[in-house]
Parts: sequence; C-alpha cells; structure tokens
Amino acid sequence: MIKINQLNKEFESRVRLGIMSILMVNDWVDFSEMKNLLDVTDGNLASHSAALEKSNYIEVKKEFVGKKPKTSYRVTQAGRLAFTEHLNALEKLLGK
Repeated sequence: MIKINQLNKEFESRVRLGIMSILMVNDWVDFSEMKNLLDVTDGNLASHSAALEKSNYIEVKKEFVGKKPKTSYRVTQAGRLAFTEHLNALEKLLGK
C-alpha cells in the first residue's frame, strides 16, 4: 500500500510536472520552446522553473546569443531521481 506522502509535493503543479516530463527526455530546452510546449505565460514558466531550480531539480543556464538573452533548462541528477521516485509512487497509487 502506498502512503500519499510518498508523492513529491514539488511536482503537484501541472506546469512543474510538464517541465520535468519534457526535461526527462531532452538534454537542454530553451525558454521559448518550453513555453510553447506547455502553453503557459512567461511569468508562469519563470516562477515554476525558479521553484524547481531552488529545489535543485533543474539547472538554469542564462547566456547571450548575439545580443539576445537565452535561457535554457535541463534536469539535474537529483531532479531525475526525485521525478522517477514520484512517477513510481504514482504508479503504485494507481495499482500498476
């Protein structure tokens, strides 16, 4: 039997779940692509990615390409482990 507290609270938001899902199967994803894939606002993506970065689940890289700023994301090892554990807990909850 699974205890509900085995689910990771950091991944309760659909946006954070989406960010992690995308990053689990891609190396680096830039801000514009992530925003388009998730169909969210700039502010929404920025706040949720900041929370995941604070938890050390994602890495954020900011650089300039020419004169334009570019923000990219990738999952950390800690994030990969935490998200995998979260998915495993969800599967147990669903009886899979």
